[in-house]
Amino acid sequence: MIFYKENINLKSYNSFGLEVIAKSFFEFTEKEDLMEYLSKKALPDKVLILGGGSNLLFTSNFDGEILYPNIPGIGLVNEDRNFIYIEAGAGVKWDDLVNFAVRYELGGLENLSSIPGNVGASSVQNIGAYGKEAKDCIHLVKGVDIETGREIILSNEECCFGYRDSIFKNELKGKMVVTSVIYKLEKFPEFNLEYGALKNEVEKMGAVTLSNIRQAVIQIRDSKLPDPAKLGNAGSFFKNPVVSTEVAGKLQKQYERFPLYETSQPDQMKLAAGWLIDQCGWKGYREGDAGVHKDQALVLVNYGKATGSEILQLAEKIKKSVFEKFGVELEPEVNVV
Repeated sequence: MIFYKENINLKSYNSFGLEVIAKSFFEFTEKEDLMEYLSKKALPDKVLILGGGSNLLFTSNFDGEILYPNIPGIGLVNEDRNFIYIEAGAGVKWDDLVNFAVRYELGGLENLSSIPGNVGASSVQNIGAYGKEAKDCIHLVKGVDIETGREIILSNEECCFGYRDSIFKNELKGKMVVTSVIYKLEKFPEFNLEYGALKNEVEKMGAVTLSNIRQAVIQIRDSKLPDPAKLGNAGSFFKNPVVSTEVAGKLQKQYERFPLYETSQPDQMKLAAGWLIDQCGWKGYREGDAGVHKDQALVLVNYGKATGSEILQLAEKIKKSVFEKFGVELEPEVNVV
């Protein structure tokens, strides 16, 4: 199925709920639809590949074409002694995939429960939470080259995953549409409870199971993060900064109860962006309809009629104050368009 329209309002396609117009919009439910479309039509210079819209901040109308891969379906593609390989269409809601895995007792995605957005974006953004990232389970990423209209299949290694990063945000940005992702899930799950809050919540439930981990993550997220359906937001607006152990040590000595987290690199530590922002007094701040959530300083919100530019201006003020106080540069996790 395909859907093409010009001058479409994108309010329902972005979790900030911003009133912006796209010059043209092409939605498709099969990769072959896109391949045929590309063979018949030259795309404009400006092209944006849109997923669930949960990680975008539009600062103006989009004078180009939106490609919207609304591809459904979750299915088994292979299995071996220890793993099940599941393929999910780019348009599948991420949490629906997590729920599917947990329901069938397949491990690896449970810590990523309740993250908004679609499957396609999980590989682009390398989403993560509570000690796990999408890359830990991604086996292959399938997509279509916009220039040639041909299918591309990339291995986990070829995706060049990093912290909230991938080849799709760099070399292949705007050049490849992700159509489906194959995940390698564990038949014999190894639980990850390294985050104290998660471990405590699961222990309250009794046994450590995939289902209990999922429910604990959902409860924690619901207690801290606003529902985009009720209050426009894109979740964490900034990445947690990664600094050298030397810089981290100096900050920990300078500030009481300074939170630090280990990374995969022995000479680097991760800081808590929300804590830094909170210490600068931003939690609950409001400027017109653009604001910082009252319970989570890492979340910028649209109280109703804020523009993307107003939210971005607030983000820049926050970045400046954090740098002035801590000497740490914040980097947006949200993609600004």
